Amino acid sequence: MTLDDIRRAAQRIGPIAHRTPVMTSRTFNALAGVEAFFKCENLQRGGAFKIRGAANFIFSIPEADHARGVVAYSSGNHAQAVAIAAASVGAPATIVMPADAPRSKLEATRGYGARVVIYDRLREDREAIGGRIAAETGAALVPPYDHPWIISGQGTAALELMEEVAGLDALVVCIGGGGLISGCATAAKGLDPAIRVFGVEPEDGNDTWLSLGAGERREIPPPATIADGLRAQKPGAVTFPIIQRLVDDIFLVSEDQIKTAVKFLLTRMKILAEPSGAVPAAAVLAGKLPPGLGRVGILISGGNVDYELLASM
Repeated sequence: MTLDDIRRAAQRIGPIAHRTPVMTSRTFNALAGVEAFFKCENLQRGGAFKIRGAANFIFSIPEADHARGVVAYSSGNHAQAVAIAAASVGAPATIVMPADAPRSKLEATRGYGARVVIYDRLREDREAIGGRIAAETGAALVPPYDHPWIISGQGTAALELMEEVAGLDALVVCIGGGGLISGCATAAKGLDPAIRVFGVEPEDGNDTWLSLGAGERREIPPPATIADGLRAQKPGAVTFPIIQRLVDDIFLVSEDQIKTAVKFLLTRMKILAEPSGAVPAAAVLAGKLPPGLGRVGILISGGNVDYELLASM
């Protein structure tokens, strides 16, 4: 994985992915003690950064293979991204989604034309289901994070941010399976080796934090965190070595801290972020960053949240 891989991905996905805006807030800066720049991937196609990796993967598949279709497994954002990218090249898409996925994400995925297969995430293995469908149909399996094409695509978010905002001291990114932070760290440190990259996980979804401490990938039980996009149970085999090499530290945030960040972003900045997307802001608001940082990039990874959940917060 290199900066050049990410630059090539940016060219590849240019026709389908938005160049999302960067926002600031004087109130947030005063509360957090840093000058923050929010990369708003909640305003991306499909409502999240996932279109970047999904499009880079699907656009890298030989055109002759499109007719066999693609299959993916996801709690929602990757599902929508694969559905959108597949439709753009005329490839049928089948998405394996958990029964407890947010209703808005299920409905949106179907709305983009994909066939949805429901599974029980507490008793069934989504990777096994996706692999079986791919074997039976000949479809290409599009993983949510653990592939160089996916990682390169996700890294274009940090590439855009750092092209627009100069002199960042740090970049703060959420961690699910690790595709986003792996790509963003590769881009950020490729552009500026001195920048510090910090990951953030929910306390109940701390598989990468535990794995870094152990020096090897560790698996946790299915997390119950409100941040449904960060419920990975184990870091990726491809992403984890990149995280070990390039990520400076990982912070954990509580459910209350996540809810506080969602409310702040919506009411003070008019940014609709899903809980997973608000996790980096939660860490910065909670004072998790080390002292001495000035300009900090915060990646808002998505904004696909159920209205009922939003109202409950």
